[in-house]
Amino acid sequence: MSTNAQKKGFGRTLWDFLTTVDHKKIAILYLIAGGFFFLIGGIEAMMIRIQLAVPNNDFVSAGLYNEIMTMHGTTMIFLAAMPLVFGFMNAVMPLQIGARDVSFPFVNSLGFWLFFFGGIFLNLSWFLGGAPDAGWTSYASLTMASKGHGVDFYILGLSISGIGTLIGGINFLATIINMRAPGMTYMRMPLFTWTTFVTSALILFAFPPLTVGLVLMMFDRLFGAHFFDVAFGGNTIIWEHFFWIFGHPEVYILILPAFGIFSEIFPIFSRKRLFGYSSMVFATVLIGFLGFMVWAHHMFTDGLGPVANAIFAVATMAIGIPTGIKIFNWLLTMWGGSVKFTTPMHYAVAFIPSFVAGGVTGVMLASAAADYQYHDTYFVVAHFHYVIVGGVVFAVLAGTHLYWPKMFGTMLNEVLGKITFWLFLIGFHLTFFVQHFLGLMGMPRRVFTYLPGQGFETANMVSSIGAFFMAAGVIILLINVVITSVKNQKVGNDPWGDGRTLEWSISSPPPYYNFKQLPLVRGLDAFWLEKMEGKKGMTPAEPLGDIHMPNSSFIPFMIALGLFIAAFGAMYHADHKPWALPVLIIGLAVTLLSMLTRSVKDDHGYHIHKEELMEEEKGVKA
Repeated sequence: MSTNAQKKGFGRTLWDFLTTVDHKKIAILYLIAGGFFFLIGGIEAMMIRIQLAVPNNDFVSAGLYNEIMTMHGTTMIFLAAMPLVFGFMNAVMPLQIGARDVSFPFVNSLGFWLFFFGGIFLNLSWFLGGAPDAGWTSYASLTMASKGHGVDFYILGLSISGIGTLIGGINFLATIINMRAPGMTYMRMPLFTWTTFVTSALILFAFPPLTVGLVLMMFDRLFGAHFFDVAFGGNTIIWEHFFWIFGHPEVYILILPAFGIFSEIFPIFSRKRLFGYSSMVFATVLIGFLGFMVWAHHMFTDGLGPVANAIFAVATMAIGIPTGIKIFNWLLTMWGGSVKFTTPMHYAVAFIPSFVAGGVTGVMLASAAADYQYHDTYFVVAHFHYVIVGGVVFAVLAGTHLYWPKMFGTMLNEVLGKITFWLFLIGFHLTFFVQHFLGLMGMPRRVFTYLPGQGFETANMVSSIGAFFMAAGVIILLINVVITSVKNQKVGNDPWGDGRTLEWSISSPPPYYNFKQLPLVRGLDAFWLEKMEGKKGMTPAEPLGDIHMPNSSFIPFMIALGLFIAAFGAMYHADHKPWALPVLIIGLAVTLLSMLTRSVKDDHGYHIHKEELMEEEKGVKA
């Protein structure tokens, strides 16, 4: 197996990534795919801001604007933020708990390919008759009236992607419950692992309602059912319930791992323990729990009645309490610490006021009476982006700089990193801060243009200029990645010098088996404890022995490809295309045969023998 260290050609590397079940390579796949969709979503955002820069603009038509706006929201939430967060979970969580991989490496690979093919299917709508145009929430009254296949791409694409996310979440739960290193109790787990754990539980309960809603809408659109058709006794409001029972926990599915990343950054660059660890864990669990009790605050204007509105308003305000606990704990972690302002720390410090601003406007929206005024205006757009960009995107950018050396063994340029940070931060506040006032002045969201003389011109122009700053920041980040990869200057195990958790105790990048011997965890911040006693690495919890590893497999790719092919058949079958049914059958056959192959194949993996590990160690020392 020592050939793993040798350089491979492009074809060999491609095959390696297509068949890999290694969580570290799957993390890279998630980051590449998520980054690609992030760029697509960013281009769509730029088109929205160019269209709205001046009144009566005709840069895009009304119909195309609806498509761009729908795809921007759908792409950024489902195809960019989610996979980028999943990328960090895959890269870091198994290392933090001292595991050699996730519980089900095969399922991990399958989860990625399902997400990827679902995302590609959704974006092919641009080239095959038009993208979905009913908003990222796809309310049933709009989807029923939508012509063409745009909404069908949305339904089928998100169904395929959603299965991938769901099985990924289940896999992470199983990993954290079963595969922690000796001594790693629940209350010794790093905060990022805790947030991954709670996020995975949210995925387990939040994705089924979305899947049910999508299946019902698929039956309405493709098979002539009437679940959401009021004329036939259906109910459009039920879609809103299905969507938001998923949609609000989804916000926490995105933001909790972001909190986890910042909870790793503050202690590392303040050179002290995270303040109030137990309360942080409790707050994380409470946010996850309350996240399921607030969905109808998206529906205050639906007429659910004063009792329902009051209950959901109180629950929504209550969720601010555990979030506030976290904010104070992060501030107190820095208090009295030896703070080092690296690029990740810049993002972490900027995140606090940015996210608090999003939280404060959230409490304003939680007031049902006031929500009648704010609802469907740019105030909601501003609030949402302060939470998602000011929270999740800042965390993704911070995590990229923090974990790049661990994943790739080379450090991103700090100067370029800080230029990216300042451009992105200034652009972010320019873009979204003024949108609060646009909303309060009465500018409705989702409109493709506005008339002059309403007082919207200046704020919209400022907002559009800000978007170009953010775009410039992202371009510089890409340049940074290219320069770093070309230079390829290697770094050690603990490149930031103050790593506290297990992932910093092994080489950068980690070996494919992660840990030669499982580490013994003797307390919170396990690696820091060992360093304080003057040790170089972790104390092993087991003697050196053979390591069992899973084989690579092409089957996950084939299962996902089959569903991708079948989705085209299902969609065009409604148009009575003669080729649609054979395509549907072929696609399902590919998936089912791949699953059958996996079931009957006797795959026991392979062993890395003790002698090989000892030889490797000698080679490193030499």
